[in-house]
Amino acid sequence: MTASLDLLRLLQLADSALPVGTAAHSFGLETLAEERGLTVEEVEAFLAAALEETGVLEAAFFRAAHGLGSGPWNAMLWLDLNARLSALRLARESRTASARLGRRLLELVAELEPLERVSEALSASRAAAGDVHQAAAAGLAAGALGLDVEAAVAAWLHQWVASAVSACQRLLPLGQRQASLVLWRLKGAVIEAARRSAGAGVEGAACFLPLVEIGSMRHARLHTRLFIS
Repeated sequence: MTASLDLLRLLQLADSALPVGTAAHSFGLETLAEERGLTVEEVEAFLAAALEETGVLEAAFFRAAHGLGSGPWNAMLWLDLNARLSALRLARESRTASARLGRRLLELVAELEPLERVSEALSASRAAAGDVHQAAAAGLAAGALGLDVEAAVAAWLHQWVASAVSACQRLLPLGQRQASLVLWRLKGAVIEAARRSAGAGVEGAACFLPLVEIGSMRHARLHTRLFIS
């Protein structure tokens, strides 16, 4: 496998337009925008803080799943990894959304490239009726494809924040040029979150972003909604 093929595969998997349903979820941002808890002027600082908290947490689980994808297979560790992520996602809507997107992602990868490790992960999760979270699915797929973990985790975080910026464009008067500037300036925060996640580990990984959690919990009560979560 050539480096150029790895890069092209990584670009496709890290595309926020990947057909798994990411664009249908705001993970609490819709509530914050509706209740004036997030303004255009605050978007960049807000997402930078989210990268420091949720971004580092998700990236730590991405790295652990990458190890399972590229190293010895352990079904119990895979199930435990996703169970931990479920426990750390306090809001039901956010937890359900992550699990739905993760399973769709892994199923899509199984169609794109027949990989034994991806099939094993899907089979184990189905047998145990367990969740398959987005970060874990992306990490496992990247590992199974032999993609470099540092490049893959940075690409994953960039896709994560790009999806959030896209959601903000639909919820706030955030124009395309301004959104591009925000995403460009957040690249340093993406790299820093990826770096910090290397030493986080899933055992000690945690995040504190109560405003987003509360927004996710209150999302179902909004009078009108653009997003599922």
